[in-house]
Amino acid sequence: MGLTTPQIMLWVLGALIPGILAMTYVWGPGVLWNVFWLSLFCVVAEALCQILRGQRSLRALGHELGDCSALVTAWLMAICLPPTTALFILAVAALAAIGLAKHAYGGLGNNLFNPAMVGYAVVLVSFPEGLAVWPALADTATQTDALTGATPLSEFRYREGLTVVEFENQYAQTLAEQQIVSYAFLLGGASLLWGKLINWRMPGGIVLGLAIAALVGTDQGSSSSLGGWWFHVTSGGLVAAAFFVATDPVSQPKNLRHQLWTGVVLGILIYTIRSYGSYPDGIAFAVLLANCVTPLMNRWHNQQVAAGQSRAPT
Repeated sequence: MGLTTPQIMLWVLGALIPGILAMTYVWGPGVLWNVFWLSLFCVVAEALCQILRGQRSLRALGHELGDCSALVTAWLMAICLPPTTALFILAVAALAAIGLAKHAYGGLGNNLFNPAMVGYAVVLVSFPEGLAVWPALADTATQTDALTGATPLSEFRYREGLTVVEFENQYAQTLAEQQIVSYAFLLGGASLLWGKLINWRMPGGIVLGLAIAALVGTDQGSSSSLGGWWFHVTSGGLVAAAFFVATDPVSQPKNLRHQLWTGVVLGILIYTIRSYGSYPDGIAFAVLLANCVTPLMNRWHNQQVAAGQSRAPT
């Protein structure tokens, strides 16, 4: 017997906990601030959208809210945003994710784009200065900390002539802490694989695509190197995105082979946007671009299934 939608959503929430706890350990309780307020805003937005769509029964409204999909969207956005993000930015993200990306397309199961990535992309483009404030990198060379600073990815990109080895030595502590976060999300992702809630092909394809792209841009670790595949896997949100975002059952392709190739393309896109685009981490934009072609791949898959059934002996 398969799991119900609320059971699946609760499992995903549980799988996110190790990563959220690791982020809280590294960046402080501001991470929990994001989780709390986005959870509240997303649930309120969900209720308002249900009412505007004609849901008047409190019992039915409670049933709709009880599927916990709004909380999953909230938590995924919370781990993308800097700790203690301003409340008005969190509110805009919640409205964009729930109202624009989810209910504008007909609600749960009908959305074309991943709601969490839509909400994050909207506020990232709208409030770039407000989302640039992350806890500072620890500079082990000078043993100084600032109140705010860049992420490892953006600091690596603008490292002012440092070779890869010099950068890794200078920011060894920060990179190690970032790896702890990645391993924690990997643990949660493994639980989703174990429970067969997701398939390995999408996350595997993402890592494979990123590794292929890194072979081109990494050179021998010079000051112009774009970074190796392991650095890109563990120094940003790629692990969380590979297991919790790209595997969204609604916005990913149905065909398993299509999932693998979509993952490969996603990995290449993420590496390309990080290396040449205007944003240090290109996960949200890469996912949304991939979402655009998912309906086409699903239509192709359905045509192949229909053609196979028509050729089957009666």
